[in-house]
Amino acid sequence: MSVATAFFYLFSIITIASAAMVIVGRNPVHSVLFLILAFVSAAGLFVLTGAEFLAMLLVVVYVGAVMVLFLFVVMMLDVDFAQLQKTVGKYLPVGGLITLVVLAELVLVVGSWNVAPESVLSTPTPAGLSNTAALGQVLYTQYAYLFQAAGLVLLTAMIGAIVLTLHHRPNVKRQDISAQNARTRATAIENKHVPSRTGVPVP
Repeated sequence: MSVATAFFYLFSIITIASAAMVIVGRNPVHSVLFLILAFVSAAGLFVLTGAEFLAMLLVVVYVGAVMVLFLFVVMMLDVDFAQLQKTVGKYLPVGGLITLVVLAELVLVVGSWNVAPESVLSTPTPAGLSNTAALGQVLYTQYAYLFQAAGLVLLTAMIGAIVLTLHHRPNVKRQDISAQNARTRATAIENKHVPSRTGVPVP
């Protein structure tokens, strides 16, 4: 057994075990930590297949940003985990259906790859280019419009999330930048003639 094969089995076992612990873990913080381990192990698999850009993207974006954000949200929110565990049963049928669909898709992908490799859509890597350069060339030439459309979809989703979660409460003081910039000396300063030992009357 070669070193690459040994590392492949090692990363694969860690990824599958971590993914299983994400599902069966009782503590959400532990589930997030196992998900981080699964992402790091999947990044190791990407490195073994020569997709180093995807590996670094997985570590930087998902592990460094998304999963850490999930961890902070889970740790800071006051979530009643006992109540959540009681309501898990009603989501099991939907979860089982989604699991079967994902397994069927994986079987179809692996089966088509083994039976007819030429039928799988792929873009060959140009000679003399690294994985990162080839991926950038494909994204910004062949799939440029789709790449921009995906960016617009994500931008729309971000704006929608901000609009839906932004609530203006009436009793909260807010800054009015235009009003602050339009202030003059006459409107900002008021001179009061206060007699000695009388103080300023409170309105």
